[in-house]
Amino acid sequence: MPDAPHLQLQLQQSGLVRTSPAADPPSASPPAAAAGLTLTRQQAEQLALKNNPRISVGDLLARAQKEHVRVVRSAEFPTLNGELTGVDAEEASRISTGSLSASRLLYHVGAGVELDQLITDFGHTRNLVASSSFQAKASSQQADATREDIILTVDTAFYNALEAQATLQVAKSTVKARQDVGDQVNALTASKLKSTLDQSFAQVNLSQAKLLDLDAQNQYDAAMANLNEVLGTTNDDQYQLIDDPTPPDPVAPSAEGVITMALQQRPDLLAQKAAHESDVRFARAERDQLFPTISGLGDVGYTPVGSSEYFDSNWYGAAGVNVGIPIFNGFKYHSEAAEAGLRAKASDEQSRILINRIVRDVRTAWLKAQTAQQRMTVAAELVKEANTALDLADTRYRLGLSSIVELSQAQLQQTQAQIDDANARFDYEADIAALRFQSGSQP
Repeated sequence: MPDAPHLQLQLQQSGLVRTSPAADPPSASPPAAAAGLTLTRQQAEQLALKNNPRISVGDLLARAQKEHVRVVRSAEFPTLNGELTGVDAEEASRISTGSLSASRLLYHVGAGVELDQLITDFGHTRNLVASSSFQAKASSQQADATREDIILTVDTAFYNALEAQATLQVAKSTVKARQDVGDQVNALTASKLKSTLDQSFAQVNLSQAKLLDLDAQNQYDAAMANLNEVLGTTNDDQYQLIDDPTPPDPVAPSAEGVITMALQQRPDLLAQKAAHESDVRFARAERDQLFPTISGLGDVGYTPVGSSEYFDSNWYGAAGVNVGIPIFNGFKYHSEAAEAGLRAKASDEQSRILINRIVRDVRTAWLKAQTAQQRMTVAAELVKEANTALDLADTRYRLGLSSIVELSQAQLQQTQAQIDDANARFDYEADIAALRFQSGSQP
């Protein structure tokens, strides 16, 4: 954690506070420093990925879909059931109602095992398994998309809070600088060297600075509340946010390269493509219902108790093959196949819609980041010019060559320039984070 002088030096170098007497840097750290909690962007991302419930929801849904693949694949494996039966009945009596079969009710006790193994259904089960597997892949990609969305949300909240923290620093510096000017004007007015009009202007400027400080404090607290929500906590934690000292990444030279990258690795697009493949395989599975189903059957058991008249041997067993042929069911299978095919075509069109939206969003994010980069350069120049103008106005006022109106205007311009500089810097970093998200290259 950097100490207060080091943090102050960083603020001076970034142009957020002036070193001239007209705008002395604030002596106190941001309110968050009192809590002793520091937070970098990388730490904020790690906390959100650990605590945000949206991450847990995405992971749980992806795991649930993987289990569903096993459920569907179970149709390819044998079904083995054990049975234990004991019957006390009127010997050889028949069921008189409820069934058309001529089965007899026999007194016996027996135990056995039944085996049912699918031999082939001409691709129906295989395509169902493939459809479920692609759906599991889509769920996994959706979990990755949620993760990237959380990272973008954290980065945006972090830079908004950094911007509010920097604005609060500017506000406190402005209050101190205008308090110093007000004290000087009050002393000069008491000595009859300045008029009460100058004293009134100084007090108005000081009141404006205090209002700016109140607004900045409110924005800072609101930004912290938003950051805590993104981090997945209900606590009212106050942080001293530490920006990365390295310069922000430059904008890519063209949007086309970013678009190519996005179409290759955006997890939401990969999820949509996997969902389309799932729909295609499901449509094939629905069509395959029209084909026969061939299954192998086996039954073996032992009846230690039973009438010798009907049970010649204590052991019984049988094996066979069953062929099920769909003949007519009111065109149900035809309609299900047609419905699934239409849904597969719709999901393909949804992929095209998503691709068009991604291309638009990447171009928009690239243009916004490029403009923000230019604004950052202009804002830095504006701070230098505003500092120079304030120095000149302060000197002219002290020499009696100008009125306090000129000094007040210069103070206002410097304060606004410092706020614009902070906004430009952190808006650019937030726009770069958004561009990383749109390209699918989040860390």
